[in-house]
Amino acid sequence: MGEHSHMKEKVIRQIRQEISLWQEQEDRESVFASRRQADQAIRKRIEELVLLSPEAWELSLKEKHEIVSEAFHGLRRELDILQPFVEDEEVSEIMVNGAAAVFIEKKGQIYKTQARFQSRDHLEETIRRVAAGVNREINESHPIVDARLRDGSRVNAVYSNIALNGPILTIRKFPRSTITMQDLIKNGTITREAADFLFSMVKQRRNMFISGGTSSGKTTLLNVLTSAISPKERVVVIEDSAELQVTNLENVVRLEVKNANVQGKGEVNIRQLIRVALRMRPDRILVGEVRGAEALDMLQAMNSGHEGSLSTGHANSARGMLYRLETMILTAEAFPLEAVRGQIASAIDMMVHLGRFQDMTRRVLEISQVSGFKEGRICLNPIFVYDGKRLCRTGNPLLQKSLGGEEPV
Repeated sequence: MGEHSHMKEKVIRQIRQEISLWQEQEDRESVFASRRQADQAIRKRIEELVLLSPEAWELSLKEKHEIVSEAFHGLRRELDILQPFVEDEEVSEIMVNGAAAVFIEKKGQIYKTQARFQSRDHLEETIRRVAAGVNREINESHPIVDARLRDGSRVNAVYSNIALNGPILTIRKFPRSTITMQDLIKNGTITREAADFLFSMVKQRRNMFISGGTSSGKTTLLNVLTSAISPKERVVVIEDSAELQVTNLENVVRLEVKNANVQGKGEVNIRQLIRVALRMRPDRILVGEVRGAEALDMLQAMNSGHEGSLSTGHANSARGMLYRLETMILTAEAFPLEAVRGQIASAIDMMVHLGRFQDMTRRVLEISQVSGFKEGRICLNPIFVYDGKRLCRTGNPLLQKSLGGEEPV
C-alpha cells in the first residue's frame, strides 16, 4: 500500500469521527426539511475537513475527491464505498472478495477496481447494514444471506467464518428501465419470429419453463413475457428474493420467501408459498426460480387449472432441465420415475433455453414443445434452434400432446 493510500485511510477515519461528533452536537438532521438537504450539508462539511486536514495537503485533487466521495458514501449510503458502482448504470455486477478486492462487471467485462474497504470489520459492518435494511441478519450463526436492495438489485453475502479470503459480497444489478422484447430483439437475444411465437404461447396460456446457466437472461426473459399476460388476469408471483418487475398488471399478488429467525423459527419457503397461492384464486402462478422440492408443487399447480404459469431454473439444456426437474421431484417424494416424467410432460407445454457466450452476449438457444410422453421418455419437439449464427425455425409444427405411451400426432 502506497504512502498516499495510508494518508487517505487516515483522513477518512478522521472525517468519520468528526462528522459523527458534529451531527451529535448540532443535531443537524432535525433542522433539515429533507434528507437531500442533510446530505448536502454533510458533504460540504466533509469537503471542509479534507481541505483543512494536514494529512491531505500532499494528496492530489483527484485523491481528495475520492476521499470526499468515500467518506460521504460511508456515512450516508447503505453500501458505503460500493455506492458509486450501484449508481453507475453501466455496472451490472459488483463482486467483493474480501476487504481489498472489489470487482465489477461493466458491458460484459470484469474489472478490478481501486476501491477497498478499510478492514474486514468495515466490510462486515456494510454487509450487516445491507441485511438489516431488508429484515435479514448475517453473523457466525447465520453466515449466508440472500436479499435485495431498495432498487431491486439482488444481494448475496457470505460471512468470514466460512469464506477463507474474508467476507464475500455479490450484487446483481437490474436495469432501472424496463427491458422490452424489442430490446431483446435489438440485442440479438431473440429473433422477431421467435419473440412473436413466445408471446402467442403466453396469450394461449401455455405453461412455460425457462432454463439456462447463471446470468444467461432467464429472469429478464420471464419479465418480458409477463407483458403478454392479459391485464384482466390475476397473477401470483412467488420468489426467493423479489426481482421480477410486473408493471403492466394491476391484479398482482407478490410473495417472497422468509428466512428463519435467530431461534430457527418463522421460516416460510417456496413450497408453502405455492400452496398458499392456490387459495388466492390465481389465473397464473409465476415462480421466479425452482431449485428443489418446490418443483413438485409448481408442476401440480400447472396441472390443476392454472394454465399459463411460468418459471425458471438452472440447466445446461432444455433436456437437462427436464432431468433436473425429475431429480428435484424425486428428492421431495418417492414417486416412480415414470410417474414423475408423466407429471412433467402433462404440466409443461414449452421449454425455452438460453445461453451466455464467451463474448458475454446472451441468446435464446432453443424453444421446444413438450409434445408428450412415450416409452418412458418425455418427447421434445424443437420449434426454434440456434444453429451457431442465429435462432432458426425448424419447420416442425406444434403437436397435440399425448400421454400414456401414445405416439404424438
